[in-house]
Amino acid sequence: MTTKQLSSLFVFNVLVVSAQANANQRWYAVNDSVMGGVSNSQVNQTAKSLIFEGNVSLENNAGFASIRTEFNAQGQNSKAIALRVKGDGQTYQLRLRTTNYLDGAAYTHSFKTVKNEWVDINFAPSDFTLTYRGRMLEQQVVIDFDDIKQLGFMIAGKQEGRFKLEVSKIEFKS
Repeated sequence: MTTKQLSSLFVFNVLVVSAQANANQRWYAVNDSVMGGVSNSQVNQTAKSLIFEGNVSLENNAGFASIRTEFNAQGQNSKAIALRVKGDGQTYQLRLRTTNYLDGAAYTHSFKTVKNEWVDINFAPSDFTLTYRGRMLEQQVVIDFDDIKQLGFMIAGKQEGRFKLEVSKIEFKS
């Protein structure tokens, strides 16, 4: 398959690349401080990867850290998402949203990392569960990757302490 890399992370099929290149992604943190928690995280982008790291605290009945970016997948006709990640042995979520709202339903899929090892992970639309604030919604609609407006990563599930996830590739495959 011929691909074209539009930024240091995002890769698309060259035949369906849109004019709106997602070349300069701006990532931002959304942590449990939105509900009184004290977890913290930061995101840094190097020439080769995105680094999401911080500390998850369970104080004040909280315990999550996340990052996200706005994203336009329209017209890509993607059927799979491939990640290349290096983690710390903890479990993370890939989170997709089909709206531009900060709050609301998200399509989520958890993946386990191997401490200090690069791992390739592939996701199909049917892998994702529609959730809202950590709870699975009754009505489950399979996501169409062309509808993605936000993409992010989260660590939650009472995984207290320091964490670090490095992402070297987010590839949309047709």
